[in-house]
Amino acid sequence: MSQSRIKKDDQVLVISGKDKGKRGSVIRVFSEKNRVMVEGVNMVTRHVKAQPGVAQTGMVQGEASVALSNVMLIDPETGLAGRTGQKVLEDGTKVRVVKSGKRS
Repeated sequence: MSQSRIKKDDQVLVISGKDKGKRGSVIRVFSEKNRVMVEGVNMVTRHVKAQPGVAQTGMVQGEASVALSNVMLIDPETGLAGRTGQKVLEDGTKVRVVKSGKRS
């Protein structure tokens, strides 16, 4: 299993699809499927049948997953989205860096 370039709680920009241009926070990463769930992006309506122990029933809206290739990491310092890379610091630790900036 390879290390994902996007992690939970990262701010991302959607670069393709019906929600192109939207920004949001990553809720969950499905690394084995190369998909992520982003807050407020790819909203779907599900019909939930009444069951004991289920709080919400009826038509429930929620996020569906988005392909990992359709999102870009937003640099927290500059606010620009870009491709990610890794940089090795002097003490030997690896950090993710945004290589180039793209405005949305």
